[in-house]
Amino acid sequence: MKIKTLALVFILSAFAVISAFKYKANEKKDYLITIKTDFGEMKAILFDDTPIHKKNFIKLAQEGVYNGSTFHRVINNFMIQGGIPAGAFAKRFDTLSFEDRTLPNEIMEKHKHDFGAIAAARTPNPEKRSDISQFYIVQNHYGAHNLDNNYTVFGKVVVGFDVIDKIASQPVNGSAPVKPIKMQVSAELVKRSDMIKFYGSDVYK
Repeated sequence: MKIKTLALVFILSAFAVISAFKYKANEKKDYLITIKTDFGEMKAILFDDTPIHKKNFIKLAQEGVYNGSTFHRVINNFMIQGGIPAGAFAKRFDTLSFEDRTLPNEIMEKHKHDFGAIAAARTPNPEKRSDISQFYIVQNHYGAHNLDNNYTVFGKVVVGFDVIDKIASQPVNGSAPVKPIKMQVSAELVKRSDMIKFYGSDVYK
């Protein structure tokens, strides 16, 4: 009887371990974006409810499109803008039609132009379609709310706000940095629970 009881306990314990392992293995993950510059690096997350922009940005990052590109437009107390493809990628993108080099807008009223918000740049067009690669990051600490509901905000910086300020304070000629500010962008899958653990409970709010 004792042997049967011990065997049952062992089986139940093993089942619990396997179940826990499966739970962890299946734990939901998300992409953590890293933007590296000479002034430090920024970490960012992209919103699930702007899926077209999220998928596109991750794809471009994984393809290396942003590596070697620059923050070409910098306006202190407003925003920093970059993402024009460099090198061979530039030639590829230059051949695209307007429809192919833009994305349908995913403007969400709840996503505001707060400090650190990541939004898609665009040229004026009636459908408010976004440029396929160019993006900007709000640097004004009070936000840039005059842009709310006009441009697609599809993510936010969670670490590296000081880096945004450093880039925004660089000398410029007009709005172009005197010295090119290059970036390297990567996308890494991370457990959402770790995102919350390291970047705060409101990371997905």
